[in-house]
Order: sequence, then structure tokens, then C-alpha cells
Amino acid sequence: METNEETTPVKKKKTWQILIVIVVLGLAVNLILPRMLDINEAVTVLQGMVWWLVLAAVVSEVLVYLSYGSSLKAVLDIEGHNLSVLECTAIFTASYSIGIVAGGWIGAAATTFGLFAKKGVRKSHAMVAGLLPSMLANIPLTLIALAGILTLQFTGHLSQRQLIQYSIFIALLLLFSFGYLVGLAFPKTAFKLVNWALWNWNRFRNKPYNPETTQLRLDIMFNAWRRMGNGNWLRPLLGTVGYYGFDLLTMYLIFLAAGYQISPGVLFAGYGLPLLLAKMAFIVPGGVGVIETSMAALFTSQGVPGDIALVVILGYRLLSFWIPIMIGFLVYFLINRKIQTENQDLEEL
Repeated sequence: METNEETTPVKKKKTWQILIVIVVLGLAVNLILPRMLDINEAVTVLQGMVWWLVLAAVVSEVLVYLSYGSSLKAVLDIEGHNLSVLECTAIFTASYSIGIVAGGWIGAAATTFGLFAKKGVRKSHAMVAGLLPSMLANIPLTLIALAGILTLQFTGHLSQRQLIQYSIFIALLLLFSFGYLVGLAFPKTAFKLVNWALWNWNRFRNKPYNPETTQLRLDIMFNAWRRMGNGNWLRPLLGTVGYYGFDLLTMYLIFLAAGYQISPGVLFAGYGLPLLLAKMAFIVPGGVGVIETSMAALFTSQGVPGDIALVVILGYRLLSFWIPIMIGFLVYFLINRKIQTENQDLEEL
């Protein structure tokens, strides 16, 4: 039976101001990064790019978003809804862009919830679709980061301090993603802990707090995870594996296009660890600055020439971040306009 749970709309104040800040920060990074690396030969590398491999990288990045869309569809299929992969991909693309300027993954999850609800998905199921795939996506990211840590350890490029730091980051990521699942075995204890934390947090912010809403949302998530049994978890997880797998392939193809054959271990380290750092630095929208500079440091420390690293990093971020978020804002506008048109047509009938 459907519940009438309360939802909190995503705040849209200062959205464009934040977007301008992100763009300015991104431009600053793109100006500073060439000074960190060897720019003298970068133009030569760019001129010698194998462009059919660049096109293949573009296709790979399209598959990144389709993979996440298939994960969303798999979750909704379990809940009894029947949206297409393209519809789910469009909603994810729009939500990702909104999340960049409005609350990170929380804003993205809230936007996903709102758009699915407007598409007729039950509110409780829309909430699950907004949260569950993003949690599952941390599994492949963790495995890639672990492969990168092992590579740095074996090559002697990982200090004891860095090993401890990365280990703490991975532990925190997994704790934030799946720690609450302990509540499946101890639901009353889980509610007491979450209720205490949220009550104090809202008291600190001088905001109203309703413990019944907390209980309701915990029950929804616990029930969603229970329905992941009997192999139902496999399709959503495969979608998130494709999300990071194709994104990793995008970077690999850009390396090949630049004429550099990178080893898998170095690729895992230079790709996975910066994304892990960006997860921890969630206050930085889209990891702008964090990802680029840490990728530059890791790749060059592993012997990748500075000019190659510069071209690859900027090319990868263009394909995986800057172009998608601009497309996402357009998609968000088109989805909302389509929904408004459909609602008007229904009112006229």
C-alpha cells in the first residue's frame, strides 16, 4: 500500500550563481594545470591524436550514462514500474547536472526522486531509485581504487601515510554507503541512532524535525534492500559496474589516441584514487580541481610524460564532466517542459 510520506523539495536558490562559480573554477584549473605539466609538446600531442579513437571514447562515455540508466531501470523494474532505459538515462543525466550545483549526490538523489515522481513512479519507489544505484556504484569505485593502491604499493610510490589515508577514505565510503544495512538486523537500534543524529542536526540548524518521517524513510530503504535478495541485486550492480567500467575505458581510449600505451595498474591508480578523493571532498562541486590536479600528480609520478597527461586529463574531463553537465541542464529543462505539457493535456481532457 502506498504511503503519503512528506518530501522536501530541492532548494534551487543561487543555482546559477553556483554554476558560474564552477565554470570559473574549472577555467582556473584548466589554466593552472598546463603550468604544472609540460605544455611545450602538448600541442604536438594534440595534433597527432588518432581521432577515430577519440570518437570511440565519446561512444564509451555515452555508454557510461546508458549503463547508469539501466541500473535505474533495473531498480524500478523490481518495484513494478516499466520505464525505458533512455527515459532513466535522461533523468540521471539531468539529476547529475542539478546535483553539481545543488547539494552534490544528495541534490542529485532528490532531483531523481522528483523527476521519477513526476513520471508517475510511486514516491517510495522514486526514493529508492534516487539512492540505491548511487550506493551500489561505490562498490566498483572501491575495487578500482584498491587496484590503484596495490599498484602504487608494488611500485614503491605509496608512503605509509598515504596508505593509511586511502584506507580511511575507502572505509568511510563503504560505511556511508552500506553501514546503515546493519539496521536490517537491528532496526530499532538503527532508528535510535539515526533519529538522535538528525534531531541534533536539525536542532543545530534551528529546523523542525519529524521522527515519524525518519522511521518511514528507513523502513522504505530497508524494504528495498530486502527486495534485492534472490539475485535481484545483480542487474542494478551490473549497471553501476558499466558506469565506471566504460568511464575507465574512455580514459584508456584517450591515452591510446594520444599515442601512449598505459598499463592497467597505472590507469587504475590515476583514475580511481582521484575519484575517491573527490568523493571525500564532497564540498567541491564535481570534484573540480581535486580530480585534475590529483590525476596529474599520480600519472606523472608513475612515469606518464607531462604533455600526454595534460592532454588526456583535460580531454577526459571535457568528455566525462563538462559536456555532460551542460547537456544535463538542457535535458532537465526538456523533461520538465514535456511533463508540464502532458499535465496540461490531461487537464484539458
